[in-house]
Amino acid sequence: MQLLLDQNLSRKLVSRLSDIFPESSHVQFHDLAEKTDTEIWEFAKKNDYSIVTQDADFAERSRLYGSPPKVIWLRCGNAPTRQVENLIRNGEEAILELLNNPILDCLELH
Repeated sequence: MQLLLDQNLSRKLVSRLSDIFPESSHVQFHDLAEKTDTEIWEFAKKNDYSIVTQDADFAERSRLYGSPPKVIWLRCGNAPTRQVENLIRNGEEAILELLNNPILDCLELH
């Protein structure tokens, strides 16, 4: 399962989460850091990524257009990387359900 971490998340999460989501990446690794949400959305869709973000815009886009890509919206505010990592780890089962269920488009993790 490929996760694409948005600009608002640390690149360190890619390696920290590699044991559970080994094919993950970060927008900076694809020269998307300065791109629009639409460009990131289209890249994720084309390359079979699910977007992980703290940005409500992607969740809204998911409500409007559905998936792909799927969206994992982290609702933890401006939290330290370790806390974000723990949120994703604790939500692993829910994330896998999202990624494997064709009728689900977006997941909010608190």
